Amino acid sequence: MPIRIPDALPAHDILESENIFVMTEYRAMHQNIRPLNLLILNLMPTKIVTETQLLRMLSNTPLQIQVDFLQTASYTSTHTDIHHLQQFYYTFDQIRNRRYDGMIITGAPLDYVPCEETLYWDEVCKIMEWSKTHVHCTFHLCWGAYAGLYYHYGIEKLDMPKKLFGIYSHEIRKETSPLFRGFNDNFLAPHSRATDVRLSDVEAIPELEVMAVTETGSLAIAKTTDSRQFFVTCHAEYDRDTLALEYERDMKKGLTTVDVPVNYYPDNDPTKVPPITWRATGQLLYSNWLNFYVYQSTPYDIEEIN
Repeated sequence: MPIRIPDALPAHDILESENIFVMTEYRAMHQNIRPLNLLILNLMPTKIVTETQLLRMLSNTPLQIQVDFLQTASYTSTHTDIHHLQQFYYTFDQIRNRRYDGMIITGAPLDYVPCEETLYWDEVCKIMEWSKTHVHCTFHLCWGAYAGLYYHYGIEKLDMPKKLFGIYSHEIRKETSPLFRGFNDNFLAPHSRATDVRLSDVEAIPELEVMAVTETGSLAIAKTTDSRQFFVTCHAEYDRDTLALEYERDMKKGLTTVDVPVNYYPDNDPTKVPPITWRATGQLLYSNWLNFYVYQSTPYDIEEIN
């Protein structure tokens, strides 16, 4: 089934070329069903890449989804064409009176930056507070997860001496959870971060439950016991070359805290094409979240979300 996006969005042609069913706004308006309304707060500098990655994951369900994109007003990305932002993105003041079935707060390249020193921290806090009454279920991704854990529960993020960078195996702590429907006992997913939290700090909060951890014992997925907030530190939506591009970027910067991404290149050789070993993880993670925690529990009358 389709994902509903504007015809002119750059991701439209990319997804159609991959035989992913995207629906025009005109066709969607003439179907007698209510789509899920989803909001993506995109904090990544390469917004079009992130848009495409997330839309690819969200498209693999029998649900029609209306996606809105949100940018910060307190900081404007310099890596994305201003016309793209003006055409496809809202600011918070433009959507603050709307309600959404689901929301994704993306990561951001903010390793080693304290939350309060982030240029748009006050605005993100305002949006996270608003989400508690205007969004049925929020999916905090990577930096968004650390921001959410800190804002909602006061859990401090920690700087890691070495970046967690590569493809890691994960242990599922809640095997019966619908979130892991179809998963193997252990699953693979990329990480690209120099930020962490103490697992014990998360486990100490009665409203939080740890869902999965990395093979290194780092938090991978947590959620609230009412399933209204998810905190995910892995990047199951990444493309084949995402880590390669990040590695090349970091090498050009002369960073000494980054090694070749683990379990990524064949024979650990950056000249070889990396295989995708996490595609099923990504499709299942986002599909299960949408189906079991958004679609099946959100009210039919979206105005009843509170």
